[in-house]
Amino acid sequence: MKRKAGFLTPLAYVGPAVAFLLVYQLYPAVQTVIYSFLDRRSESFVGLENYKYVFTSPTMLRAFKNNLLWVVFFTAGTVGFGLLLAILVDRVKYESLAKSVIFMPMAVSFVGAGVVWKFMYNYRPPGAAQIGLLNQILEVLGFKPIGWLIESPVNNFALIVVGLWIWTGYCMVILSAAYKGIPKELLEAGQVDGARDLQLFWHIIIPEMRPALSVVVTTMLVNVLKIFDIIYVMTNGNYGTEVIANRMYKEMFQFANTGRASAIAVVLFLIIIPIMYYNIRSKLKGEE
Repeated sequence: MKRKAGFLTPLAYVGPAVAFLLVYQLYPAVQTVIYSFLDRRSESFVGLENYKYVFTSPTMLRAFKNNLLWVVFFTAGTVGFGLLLAILVDRVKYESLAKSVIFMPMAVSFVGAGVVWKFMYNYRPPGAAQIGLLNQILEVLGFKPIGWLIESPVNNFALIVVGLWIWTGYCMVILSAAYKGIPKELLEAGQVDGARDLQLFWHIIIPEMRPALSVVVTTMLVNVLKIFDIIYVMTNGNYGTEVIANRMYKEMFQFANTGRASAIAVVLFLIIIPIMYYNIRSKLKGEE
């Protein structure tokens, strides 16, 4: 009886969570893989036809290209600006206020942020009254208005700026905590040895913050690979701004093609797995 009770006690605690994971995560994942080999109505087996579409369709190739653009510039921008701000705000008296202001965009929903920035990027032909803030500024300075969301490749970078605005504050907070964890003795010893600020940055600050940096970088990579909200609200993937997650949504809910949508989901999942694995390992090393 004691052995039975000893077995049932942990099962009572872990069982509901395991059941939840099986029903709401494992089962849908397996079902998605199965659907990816079926036709649009999930009735007939089509083999690798859906995956052929994923890797050969011009639309999907454009989506992969745009996602790569996001991976490079979004990740570098959020982590780079976040690290820079983490170091700078540590040197001001109103640090808490500065951090609150910079982190504030994270309190706004991504859909709300997309709507706000869509108004800021609003474009009307030259000669018409501009209602977008950025184009109003350009006209005041004597320049022609720019179609921020309809001109390629400007539109992709304009969308990335919205992502930077939202996520830089998050990176700053995480990296600021890591920066404060650096022993002051190391920085003081470097200053005594005659090291300048840039030398301190590269030879002391970066090595000491490497675990936190790796976690932040991998987190941003996962976020950017499944970027959807900003694209959907601001352009819906039009004008050459399509990304993988938005295309998956379109195939599923706009074109009712379950097979293609499932194949895109599987490919996106496979891309994210190595990054998640590295993220988990980095977190464990950081805890050690």
